[in-house]
Amino acid sequence: MDQAENLRNIIKKQNQKEVTNARVIAVTSGKGGVGKSSVSINLAIQFTKMGKKVIILDADFGLANIEVMFGVIPQYNLSDMMFKGKELKDIIMDGPEGVKFISGGSGIARLVNLDKEQVKRLVSKLSDLENMADVIIIDTGAGISPSVMEFLVASPETILVTTPEPTSITDSYALLKALAMHENFRKGETNIKMIANRVNSESEARNLYEKLNMVVTKFLNINIQYLGCVPQDNNIVKAVMRQQPVSLIYPNAVSTKHFEDIASRIIAGEMDVPVYRRGIRGYLKSVFAKNL
Repeated sequence: MDQAENLRNIIKKQNQKEVTNARVIAVTSGKGGVGKSSVSINLAIQFTKMGKKVIILDADFGLANIEVMFGVIPQYNLSDMMFKGKELKDIIMDGPEGVKFISGGSGIARLVNLDKEQVKRLVSKLSDLENMADVIIIDTGAGISPSVMEFLVASPETILVTTPEPTSITDSYALLKALAMHENFRKGETNIKMIANRVNSESEARNLYEKLNMVVTKFLNINIQYLGCVPQDNNIVKAVMRQQPVSLIYPNAVSTKHFEDIASRIIAGEMDVPVYRRGIRGYLKSVFAKNL
């Protein structure tokens, strides 16, 4: 093998390594009922339309929103892999448009209390997701429970879903405060972006963002970025009732167009995340750092 061919092989291996560094994006909210899982699902659909391979990890234990909204009942979940001997291939389910998802199950809350060997096994098994996805969406629970916080502090990219309801705004601030005060939160290495959901206009969405960002900047000394908005749309309600994403069954709906725009902005901002902060293996090691 000549020197030039050897160099080409090295570059090829480096490129292949970079390709397997999936983006990990946590989607969260300060309170339940604000449309967080709907955002996760519809962004996943839009990513697949852009040629990306997507897997959603439903970490909202107990509610199973992803599987309900997909109309798919998984036979096994993440807890079955950890505690009942199932393999990764057994727990990955097929959703619409090529989106795949993993149900955390009610036992996902136990994951933060795994021992060292269990954590190593979990990280090893889920690391295979690197070869299956370009984007891994972590649909977290709502609120500031310890398990939610562990998923968020480890995430290089967090999307906060907020609505104009006063309780949603105050709970969003409470979540950001808990995040900022967490001992493992790395302010300079985490991108936090807000989506204003169920708004009446773009101006209402901007006002909502500016209000929240003002108090967050002043009292928490962190920045959140405005990612976009999803307007009130009865098509979303109809899609939920049919257990299908609005992006699929109402491709011309106003909400679908907004999801498309938001997804495009997320993909365009891919380079905002340092290479060393990408990948599911590093993410999981951060989630379970105290257990190692």
